[in-house]
Amino acid sequence: MATSSPRRGTSNGSTAKRSRVREMAAQATQESILRAATKIFAKHGFAGGRIEQISKAAKSHDRMIYYYFGSKEELFIAVIEDTYRRFNDAEAHVELNLDNPVEDLKTLVRFMWTYYRQHPEFITLLNSENLHRGKHISKSLRAREYSSPAISLMARVLQRGAQAGAFRPDLRARDVYLMSAALAYFYISNRFTLSAFLGEDLEAPEAFAYWEEYITDAVLHHVSAPPKGKPNGRASRSA
Repeated sequence: MATSSPRRGTSNGSTAKRSRVREMAAQATQESILRAATKIFAKHGFAGGRIEQISKAAKSHDRMIYYYFGSKEELFIAVIEDTYRRFNDAEAHVELNLDNPVEDLKTLVRFMWTYYRQHPEFITLLNSENLHRGKHISKSLRAREYSSPAISLMARVLQRGAQAGAFRPDLRARDVYLMSAALAYFYISNRFTLSAFLGEDLEAPEAFAYWEEYITDAVLHHVSAPPKGKPNGRASRSA
């Protein structure tokens, strides 16, 4: 009786399945290392964060970090890139309709404030990198990619507001974005020292709520179109 030979399709299917399993395992390992590195670098900074701490937190091995990321610096760059990516992903899910640019701008300002509050690692990682004068992120090939969507979203809201006569037509999206970020970022990143300096608890819920309204009003006041016939007194600049 002749014996049947294995079907080629079955063999190829098994090989493809094993390949997918290996790929998923590799992705899971990289993701685990990235999450662990984010926590370690956010707590200790680039200089204080050690590879062995990260591999232990990731339940992995030092060699796997070097295999997937190459070096401690490249891992740190990957962490910063991923931090910006996650911020952009969150911002992309902000619901805007562009029919009410005033409310849309409030939504963008409040999103930024809320995201900084809910993701302290974003603040501490950027503080750490700024201590190094941005020398690591300057080597990133993706850094500029992450700024474009955020600025573009702000530009669309400002343009719609200008068309509706609610906002000044001479606004630059970058400037309004930086203003919003600065007012939120400085408060969150310095709240502990400022609480001692001012003699107030800047982490109190009412203090957070007050500052959210304050920066929202400040940004809206800056962008609002002046009453008809009254010059705004500012040099004209393109958006």
